[in-house]
Amino acid sequence: MSNDYPIHLAVALDGAGWHPAAWRTPDADPARLFRPDYWVGLVQEAERGLLDFVSIDDRFAATRAVDGEAPDVVHGNLDSALIAARVAPVTDRIGLVPTAIAPHTEPFHISKSIATLDYVSTGRAGLRVRTSGDPREFANIGRRTAPVLDGSSSEAAVAEAFGEVGDYVEVVRRLWDSWEDDAEIRDTATGRFVDRERLHYIDFESPNFSVRGPSITPRPPQGQPPVVLLAHDERGYALAGAAADLALTTPRDSRHAADIATQVRQQTTAAGREASQVRVLADLVVFLEASTAAATERKNSLDDLAGAEFASDAAVFVGTSEDLADLLLEWSAAGLDGFRLRPGVLGRDLERITRELVPSLQRRTAFRPRYTTTTLREHFGLPRPANRYAAA
Repeated sequence: MSNDYPIHLAVALDGAGWHPAAWRTPDADPARLFRPDYWVGLVQEAERGLLDFVSIDDRFAATRAVDGEAPDVVHGNLDSALIAARVAPVTDRIGLVPTAIAPHTEPFHISKSIATLDYVSTGRAGLRVRTSGDPREFANIGRRTAPVLDGSSSEAAVAEAFGEVGDYVEVVRRLWDSWEDDAEIRDTATGRFVDRERLHYIDFESPNFSVRGPSITPRPPQGQPPVVLLAHDERGYALAGAAADLALTTPRDSRHAADIATQVRQQTTAAGREASQVRVLADLVVFLEASTAAATERKNSLDDLAGAEFASDAAVFVGTSEDLADLLLEWSAAGLDGFRLRPGVLGRDLERITRELVPSLQRRTAFRPRYTTTTLREHFGLPRPANRYAAA
């Protein structure tokens, strides 16, 4: 069963919020940032708002910034997959999407971790995979030097980074399929726990990975937990079209949103998939208040605390929940399937999303009034995929 309403909504969780000074505001409680009840509270609030999923950011350096690091940013973070595992038993419907960093983690370990999360959450796990160009992360892991992935990047370096992410996702997907759904027998009389004919080597070989398989974890309840990729340009759209279930994008306006949605779907069919196999979402950083003037004033105060104007890879919305609802409907009509909102300050903007934006969209019959589906794939109308290794 799919969601029959036109807009999907998710929130991105990271520290105290997406503004670097978020933790210094009266709405934040920095003493709780590394406590489990903080994350439980955030995800339960998102679930009260009937959101499709929360994504949980991760990194292998102390902060999100790379250069010009201000002294007032949050330093440190918890492991995103372990946060999701802690939150899963105290939530019921919302999807849980931790982040894996391809250059620094092994796909075998991640496939096991996300499969386990899918069992713990009874089918609500997803996986966001990203690359990295942060030299501090590479120094902490110590395997190799960091590539240059900014405007001065060589074409070869960018292609290598994207190729690694593509291979990473493929290995993870093959490992999820390496157990057929009925591989477990558990026959105490004969002593047969599994049918070995239904376990499969994946024998994946590429310049990035050499993985034999099979996994040591049975196939996840969803078969394939949805894979989430963030794409900013044509190369990213091609990767998302080939490898993702949910493509996060960063349009500037409705016309740009229409162009991006078209490109992602074209790249999906070019990869030999049905266009409907990928849902296209837009990322937006949001600062919400009762008036645009109040929202602008709050954001300006945060900028003053940080010592610089806030900037992001995604568009920044500053205004009211009603005006944000108007914008989401406009961009949705341009061809997007939904949105991942990044609250500027989690302690304030998340509640504005769940308690103001969601009711506004519901009044316009644009967002679900209740959960009618159980798994993350079902929330997005994505069928459970067949196992690639199972005999016809």
